[in-house]
Amino acid sequence: MAGCARCLPRVRRSDSAHGYAIQDFLQIDPRFGTIEDLQELTREAHARDIFVILDIVINHTGDNWGYVDDKAQPFHETGQHDFGFWRTRDKQRVSFEDAAAGKLSPDDGVWPIELQDPNAYKRRGYIRDFTSAQQEEKVSGDFFSLKDLDLRNPAVLDTMIRIYKYWIAVADVDGFRIDTVGHTEPGPTSNFINAIHEFAKSIGKDRFLIYAEIVEGDEPLKKYIGHNTPADAHEEYPAFDAVLDFPLHFVLEEVIKEFSAPSVLRDRYEAFRNFYRDFGAASQYFITFVDNHDQITRQYRRFMNGCDDPRQAILAIGYLLTNMGIPCIYYGTEQGFDGGGDTDAYVRETMFGGKWGAFDTTGVHFFNPNHPIYQGIAAIAKVREAEPALRYGRTYFREISGNGEDFGHPIDPHCTLAYARVLDTTSIVVAMNLTAFERDDRILVDGNLNNPGATMVDLLEPSKRYTIEANGKGQVFVHVPLPGRTMAILKKVE
Repeated sequence: MAGCARCLPRVRRSDSAHGYAIQDFLQIDPRFGTIEDLQELTREAHARDIFVILDIVINHTGDNWGYVDDKAQPFHETGQHDFGFWRTRDKQRVSFEDAAAGKLSPDDGVWPIELQDPNAYKRRGYIRDFTSAQQEEKVSGDFFSLKDLDLRNPAVLDTMIRIYKYWIAVADVDGFRIDTVGHTEPGPTSNFINAIHEFAKSIGKDRFLIYAEIVEGDEPLKKYIGHNTPADAHEEYPAFDAVLDFPLHFVLEEVIKEFSAPSVLRDRYEAFRNFYRDFGAASQYFITFVDNHDQITRQYRRFMNGCDDPRQAILAIGYLLTNMGIPCIYYGTEQGFDGGGDTDAYVRETMFGGKWGAFDTTGVHFFNPNHPIYQGIAAIAKVREAEPALRYGRTYFREISGNGEDFGHPIDPHCTLAYARVLDTTSIVVAMNLTAFERDDRILVDGNLNNPGATMVDLLEPSKRYTIEANGKGQVFVHVPLPGRTMAILKKVE
């Protein structure tokens, strides 16, 4: 199974910790190294069957210029604010005229030179309130101090396309994650996506993956993936290969930690069947995750913040690895990082001995392949690699029973979560005990694929085997006792 590594923005940026305040779109940030270093990274990754995806921005630059008198201007509802000056590395001001005369150094203003045009920017001012802003303000306002590019300007869009063609060609990367897509116009973004896909195919990269960060629920996301039906006849939406699965992120932690009943998961997957003509194919459209570098909906805290049981993290990542979607594991989750605080710095701790380490440390190296969460994830990932049904199968949530007679979907958060992944004639049943105590449940299975009397083996612990049974009602089930906060992955022995 091929792995995938996501690299944060690697182009030269202004003074920012997050990497999205880009100053030169064609140069490597010297804190990361050189172009040759990036080329070596992708070569070494490819030699290990790992794909490399770059995290990119197409709709804004850094705070590389200012409005008149360097005032922070709120969103202008009817027009533009006047351009003031270009900003240098040491915060000095360079007029438009002086910049045009060649007085911007490579570390000043913004590069390439095509973006040194005030008309390359919308100049509408900053988004005033992200929760209440109307769509026009969301897509045309500055993202805090980051200056919004006018992708509706053909010259600007062409520049951005050529920039990212360059990085594909020079670095041999395998895909892009596009940041803040919810703040871009669908039409120009669609043109960008199509141009990049065509270029990638023209040089032999016919599986170049482009996925989007759109912090929305399922209804808005449907416009960008699947059979890609536009919202109306006048708007073309970009055909992304996948989107980050924020709808799952919004609810999964609550289920794993017993705050919400699993019905919130079941209802969502049932809805997939009413939208995707090929229900199983929905897996390819969603990049699933537990933690990420923003944690906006978690008030800047990781999954393990306030959690003292590493088994819960294993269950959470285990869900990603055994259910629909393309699982994405944010660094540090596998080491039990438990950051939380009033800024996103608390979920961006240093793994390898930096000044802002996990657990209030400095200079400590944390990568430990023997960590119990790492080991638990590795065991589940190995099973996923060997079983196509866990990667491509349809999902069906299964009913449970304490006595083998009365089956139903759990309505209480303190339960066994069970579901089957079905691919052709293969059915794999996943069972998770979400509680801290041993549970002794029977799980309903498909009798057409799992005949009574046959044996199922736990792929995580092959020494454990379970006989498929049937009750007087003709219901077929398997009896799976589970210790607290553990899981089993069951497959019929052929």
